[in-house]
Amino acid sequence: MSLKRIIRFFTSKLFIVAILIFIQLGFLGAMVLTLSEYFLPMYFVLIALSFIVSIYVLNKNENPSYKLTWVMLIMTLPIFGGLFYALFGGQKVPKELQKRDHESQENIQGIICQDEALLEALEKEDILAHRQAKYLWQTADFPLYRKTETTFFPVGEAMFPVMLEALKQAKKFIFLEYFIIEEGIMWNQILDILCDKVQQGIEVRVMYDDVGCIGKLPPHYEEKLRRLGIACKIFNPLRPRLAMQMNNRDHRKIMVVDGEVGMTGGINLADEYINAVERFGHWKDNSVMLRGKAVWSLTLMFLQFWNYDEPQKDDFYQYKADDACFEHIQDDGYVQPYSDSPTDNENVGENTHINMINAATRYVYATTPYLVIDSETKTALTLAAKNGVDVRIIVPHIPDKKYVFALTQGNYRDLLAAGVKIYEYTPGFVHGKSFVVDDKMAVVGTINMDYRSYYLHYECGVWFYRSRVVDAVKQDYMDMLDKSHQVTMEEYKQMRLPRRMVIALLNIFSPMM
Repeated sequence: MSLKRIIRFFTSKLFIVAILIFIQLGFLGAMVLTLSEYFLPMYFVLIALSFIVSIYVLNKNENPSYKLTWVMLIMTLPIFGGLFYALFGGQKVPKELQKRDHESQENIQGIICQDEALLEALEKEDILAHRQAKYLWQTADFPLYRKTETTFFPVGEAMFPVMLEALKQAKKFIFLEYFIIEEGIMWNQILDILCDKVQQGIEVRVMYDDVGCIGKLPPHYEEKLRRLGIACKIFNPLRPRLAMQMNNRDHRKIMVVDGEVGMTGGINLADEYINAVERFGHWKDNSVMLRGKAVWSLTLMFLQFWNYDEPQKDDFYQYKADDACFEHIQDDGYVQPYSDSPTDNENVGENTHINMINAATRYVYATTPYLVIDSETKTALTLAAKNGVDVRIIVPHIPDKKYVFALTQGNYRDLLAAGVKIYEYTPGFVHGKSFVVDDKMAVVGTINMDYRSYYLHYECGVWFYRSRVVDAVKQDYMDMLDKSHQVTMEEYKQMRLPRRMVIALLNIFSPMM
């Protein structure tokens, strides 16, 4: 590592914030130890607090694995455990964030509605698909659509030129919301188009996650964009404070142009996503483009987030494309964009995956960069395999995070024993998040099969039924299988004992990672 990179690391926002948080933790720990040592009643108060918190955690309506991890940690460190849980515990989010979320959700009530005739038509066609669509409408408030053309992109380099062309065609507005934006070949070309559009009087808004972009963008980059005429917001800025809110990141990837064209999927705006640079071998990702009525849901997702802290809310209808724009569009199956929030008690992303697994009669094919699943998802996968469903999961062979890859491998044993087939994509890193079931339904989005996506992050995806995306995802999956290595139980058993011990230890804390 060069001296310049070392200096950059030690002066980075992430390092400074981490140091300040550790200082606060150290001060808190020292204060607790001092009080418990010199003020004996405080020691018993802290022990009692940990005991009470443990009972509270066990009785909460949360994931069992998450609860067990916290109870074990609390009882192992009884003096600190109760306090740590109060600061960082639970799958909760701060009341301020909940309030903002609920208010923004109320803002779209009445704006978005479901064509009940569509649901009724789907129910007659396929009762299992109807259940999934109805679940997303009733719990996530995002309706089912037709009159939407769909396109699947199996890699970022196939998506990128189409994205550029869509941006160039903008006549009214451009919305971009991404977890990661990084200066380079990809973003610089996009930025040039955005600047041209601003000069043409077109409204451009950009929103990115602060943690996702740390080390990717220069400090105060939002000010540069604003000077260029681009409205910009940073989601949940990282601050040096002991706050659970820092865990809740905007992991969504959304592009909307004129309310007529939308994109989402796993692809961020950085060079590795289009394989312009190599990180962890070939970067295998995917994305979908929607053109038609379903784009309205992506538009509302963006506006809902943007208006969190706006005293004067947008007139959402101002950004709704006229239905006349879509008269020429042919039906391409059923399309249902949706999002998931950590501020409610509904795990929409995970439940959608489980619904699809449970609906399968022939096969379930999934890709995910991280396979760190809870008992609910594991049970659904293993039961489907035991019922004779062909369940296959493709994960990376070259990981981006070694400790998460170790946790991924830790899930192999139970899945393989039940008959689930697991493959590692040998050319590199799989970042795409997709499900395809029985040649009928598919999901493409931002949701990984891990705790953070299921419980802590803001996510989004699109569910498809009888759409050409379903066939495209299936074909892409078969192509990936040809380049992947199937993991066997014999290979897992040959794993060295020290590594298996490390995996076992990491697995205890997997709900927190």
